[in-house]
Amino acid sequence: MVPEHPDAPAGETTALALKILVAGGFGVGKTTLVGAVSEIRPLRTEEMLSEAGRTVDDTDGVDHKVTTTVAMDFGRITIRSGLSLYLFGTPGQDRFWFLWDELAQGALGAVVLADTRRLEDCFPAVDYFEHRKIPFVVAVNCFSGARRHDARDVCRALDLDPGTPVVLCDARERASGKEVLIQLVEYAGRMHTARLLDSVG
Repeated sequence: MVPEHPDAPAGETTALALKILVAGGFGVGKTTLVGAVSEIRPLRTEEMLSEAGRTVDDTDGVDHKVTTTVAMDFGRITIRSGLSLYLFGTPGQDRFWFLWDELAQGALGAVVLADTRRLEDCFPAVDYFEHRKIPFVVAVNCFSGARRHDARDVCRALDLDPGTPVVLCDARERASGKEVLIQLVEYAGRMHTARLLDSVG
């Protein structure tokens, strides 16, 4: 959590900026979500997929994809007066996992984007955040033509810890993405409060 104006005069409300990760498998819509909700021009580190990369990147189910994130995406959204979220989209391929530990430092929580046509692709992200006790929500990106699944079915399929939120979304729509982020902030707030109370109880 970063105060945006640490030197604000006494009596003025200091704006709060929270760091959020947007993670998930290759081609699930991370760059799209960050771009859709960001109120600033998003920073993107996309490169064209190469023939050499096809031997190490699993493009099954995303044959139409021609670019890939090689470092991170970055965007910002104001949730309400005094509260902004800094969004860091993680790269989806296994070969860029070494970046995740750096990106995760100081994060309040994460959104794990999921595609029910390739649900197994989000297992590594779920495991990563569960093992590090970083609160996260699973946001099922409802691709056109994909079979719709109930959130409870997705929760069971991913074997999520009890209480982990699963929400349906359209990563292309700003309002849908913003609702996902609001649910994450509320859930992460409850989790951090509970842990604080446990530590002093």
